[in-house]
Amino acid sequence: MVTTHHTDIYLALGSNLGDRLANLAAARASLPPSVNLVRVSPIYETIPWGYDDQPDFLNQVLQAETDLEPEALLTFLKQIEAQLGRLPTFRNGPRLIDIDILLYGQLVYQSPTLTIPHPRFAERAFVLFPLAYLAPDLVHPVSGQTVRALQTAARCKGIKLYAEPQK
Repeated sequence: MVTTHHTDIYLALGSNLGDRLANLAAARASLPPSVNLVRVSPIYETIPWGYDDQPDFLNQVLQAETDLEPEALLTFLKQIEAQLGRLPTFRNGPRLIDIDILLYGQLVYQSPTLTIPHPRFAERAFVLFPLAYLAPDLVHPVSGQTVRALQTAARCKGIKLYAEPQK
């Protein structure tokens, strides 16, 4: 049993279709009261990852708190994506909004539908840059490396500051 009384979490937001800034804002506004924002990173514009033939993304990381268990949090975030108009697509394809759970406290969790920490965030500069803004000394619960060290090792091309932090 996982205890979740006000667990500190980090979420990644991404959008590369439609009004990308508005999509990120709508996602942030849809989180409370189940997920309460603590801090938000700047927004970065990034080249696509995994599938290149699509528009650039806007990416942001949120530090938040929740009482939801991990699986309930995933369900809640998927409902927000659907309410905001996300349609099923192929892996790493274009999307109106994407909300990923990066970290859930120091929990290491695996189920058929969810892996925490997010299995690929430690190699993705589009997540590490905004996460390092919020928590450079945060230690990855599996690798033991700080976010700053992971960011230094990541492939950093195609990332630029797009907008200062917005709630």
